[in-house]
Amino acid sequence: MLRIAGILLWFFPAFAQAGAQMYEPLSASVKAGLHIEVSDKAISYQKFISVFGSKEQGVAWLSTMSKRLEKRMPDPEERNEFLMTVYYEARRASLDPQLILGIIQVESGFKKYAVSKAGAYGYMQVMPFWRKLIGHPSHNLFHRRINLRYGCTILRHYLDIEKGNYFRALGRYNGSLGKAAYPNLVKNAWHGNWAYSS
Repeated sequence: MLRIAGILLWFFPAFAQAGAQMYEPLSASVKAGLHIEVSDKAISYQKFISVFGSKEQGVAWLSTMSKRLEKRMPDPEERNEFLMTVYYEARRASLDPQLILGIIQVESGFKKYAVSKAGAYGYMQVMPFWRKLIGHPSHNLFHRRINLRYGCTILRHYLDIEKGNYFRALGRYNGSLGKAAYPNLVKNAWHGNWAYSS
């Protein structure tokens, strides 16, 4: 059943499971650390390539993922900039870029301007309260880099809280802690549509 739901999400992004991260008080040190994470500069091609062991590996990953995303993002320049930003932001948060692609597929169906019923914004469906908590009130959550930076930083925070437990961290991310549907949808998208081995 979950596999069918995952397939439906691939073809019909309107069924995306956009959730709502819950506000949880953070200590001053955690706030400061997360704030630093969301205030860095934009990604460049050189930064993207520097994350890989070689230029060839970076180009191979980008080419593979670009082909998979082509129907969702027809413009090659937009698609490659998006993928480079996903990869860089995921790696700087010590996350698997394919996991982030799975989350984006489930959360927003790769729609930059998606808004959930709960009021979450953008690719990774970030709740607005995070701007005050770890960023700046003026941050535009529809901006590609800002949205991905927030989303990856928040997921990393939840993984740290949950001591690496992806099921619970994804539940926190979606505001559905303890329920299996969302983590399973993300897992199916992550390992089904975005699996990659170099």
